[in-house]
Amino acid sequence: MAALAPPEEFTAELRALAPRYWHAHPFHLRLHDGSLSAGELRSWAANRWYYQRCIPQKDAAILANCPLPEVRRRWRERIVWHDGTRAGEGGAEDWIRMAESVGLTREEVLDERHVLPGTRFAVDAYVTFARTRPWVEAVASGLTEMFSRGLMARRLADMRARYPWIAEEGFAYFTSRLRVVAGEGRSTVDLVVEHCTTRQQQEAAVAALSFKCDVLRSILDTVDYYAGRERR
Repeated sequence: MAALAPPEEFTAELRALAPRYWHAHPFHLRLHDGSLSAGELRSWAANRWYYQRCIPQKDAAILANCPLPEVRRRWRERIVWHDGTRAGEGGAEDWIRMAESVGLTREEVLDERHVLPGTRFAVDAYVTFARTRPWVEAVASGLTEMFSRGLMARRLADMRARYPWIAEEGFAYFTSRLRVVAGEGRSTVDLVVEHCTTRQQQEAAVAALSFKCDVLRSILDTVDYYAGRERR
C-alpha cells in the first residue's frame, strides 16, 4: 500500500489540476474579450443557473453522508449562502438577477426551458457523485474553489467593461461570492487534508477534483456547441 503523502505534497497534487479548470475554455475566453452575443450570454446564464440551483442539493448530500457534527456545522453555511435565510435572498437569487440583467425573464430561468441536455446530464452526475461517494470525496470535488477567485474577479471586471448594457445589480452574485470564495477554498483544503488519512483517500480526492473539472468543462462544451450551431 502506498504511503500517505505529506500535507504539502497532497495539496500540491490538488493544485496541479488547475490547468483543467474551465478558465481557459474557448467560451470563457470569448466571454472575457466581449465577443459573446446577447443570446449567447442568455444561454450561458440559463445553463449556469441549473448548476447554481443544484449546488445546495450537492451540499445537502454531503451533510447527509457526513457523520461528524463539527463538519456538518461548517458545511451547512454553504447551503444558507446559496439558498438564503428567506425568499429573495442568497446566491441563487443573485444568479437569477444576473439572468434577468442579460434579458431572460424570471419565469424562463425557473422553468429551465433553456437548459441543454448536456448541462443537465453533467450537473446531475455531480449531484449523484455527492450522494453516492464518501463525504470527503464529495468535499474534495468542490476544491475548484482554489482556482476560482482570480477568474471571478477578472470576469467581473471584464463583463463590466465589455458588456456595459448589463445593469450593475446583475453582478451581485460575483460581488457577493468574491467576499467568501477565498476563505471557503482555504477551509475546504484544510478539511480534505485533515480527513484523507490514507493514500487511497488522497488519490480518491484528487480524482474527485478532476471529475469536477470535467463537469464544469462539460457545461461550457455544451453551451459553446449550441452557440456555434446558432452562429453558423
